[in-house]
Amino acid sequence: MWSSLPFDLLAKVFFFLSPDSLARSRSVCHHWRTCADAYPLSSWPSMLHHHHQQPPWFVAFPTRNRKPSYYVHNPVSKRWHVLSLELLSNPIRIIASIGSLILLRATNSTVLVLSICNPFTRQFRHLPVLNIARTNPAVGVVVLSSSQYSPSPHFRVYVAGGMSDAPGGGATYDSTVDMYDSKLNTWQIVGPMPVEFSVRLTVWTPNESVYIDGVIYWMTSARAYSVMGYEIVSNKWQELRVPMADKLEFAALAQRNGRLTLVGGNCRSDACVWELNEGEIWRLIEKAPIELGMKLKKGNASWDGVKCVGGDGAICLYRELGSGMVVWREDGEKGRWGWSWIEGCCFISGKQVQSVSIRGVIIHPNIAPSPIFVE
Repeated sequence: MWSSLPFDLLAKVFFFLSPDSLARSRSVCHHWRTCADAYPLSSWPSMLHHHHQQPPWFVAFPTRNRKPSYYVHNPVSKRWHVLSLELLSNPIRIIASIGSLILLRATNSTVLVLSICNPFTRQFRHLPVLNIARTNPAVGVVVLSSSQYSPSPHFRVYVAGGMSDAPGGGATYDSTVDMYDSKLNTWQIVGPMPVEFSVRLTVWTPNESVYIDGVIYWMTSARAYSVMGYEIVSNKWQELRVPMADKLEFAALAQRNGRLTLVGGNCRSDACVWELNEGEIWRLIEKAPIELGMKLKKGNASWDGVKCVGGDGAICLYRELGSGMVVWREDGEKGRWGWSWIEGCCFISGKQVQSVSIRGVIIHPNIAPSPIFVE
């Protein structure tokens, strides 16, 4: 009976499956796989709403790519999975999520080389070469389409600062901003930037960024910490102070309910969460439970080595793959945020997993085919 159901009826059944269950269903038979490919569920408005209500997944990439694989945590089944990275010929590092996609950069090149992939369908392609070859610039991502969880969201990538070749030889700090548009599939120089901002972005700023209300924000990695913002329409730059800037042992930016959020750990063993309000005023809104913080730090007093990633509906504090995570997550039904502990990835299918250094990202998985990977 199931093999003879019309595609539209079978697709409605698929609608209620979680992404991992749907992936397994596609491998049952040719009829089911054809149905899933012919009716990309994530393009339905109702499916987009359903997709958004599901908790996001944590994807962990080993920072040194010792093996061609990466790890994902399913918050529904509370299980870790390992997936292959054999499609990637070069070592990579995560930069940001783009809806259900991930922006990557190659680590075997001194100049910035970007690519995108869907870690669940293993689709992959390189972005075009930048107008200016840059070393170690800041990278920011803006998702423009309202249906950001569709297989092909409309997005832009902004690249600012970095080192480039000087006209007379040698290298210099580049004081321009390059922008990639996914619909046009091209880069264009969109404006200048102050040289002092270019220097700070190049030397002290990691690639992770947050976009809120027309502004891309980066956290400087130098202590005392500060936040640098780029208003994309007016091409204006600004610097924001950070609370307890000289006392934080780690600091990271996230987006929560449409507001810029700062997460940091101080020498008094607290992990604090601030929210940026009107007038550029930071307001302390939450502290992680002390017992969870101690568990993450393995009883140590210092927050050194702790990393943070935020996404739609969740903020994760983590260390290595096997060390576990402290998560502050929104409960969609109750409308409240609560703290919880997620065990690290130590065993998969009964086999021990080596605890390696990782870089994480939070995404909503999507296994629908995407035309964005057709060059």
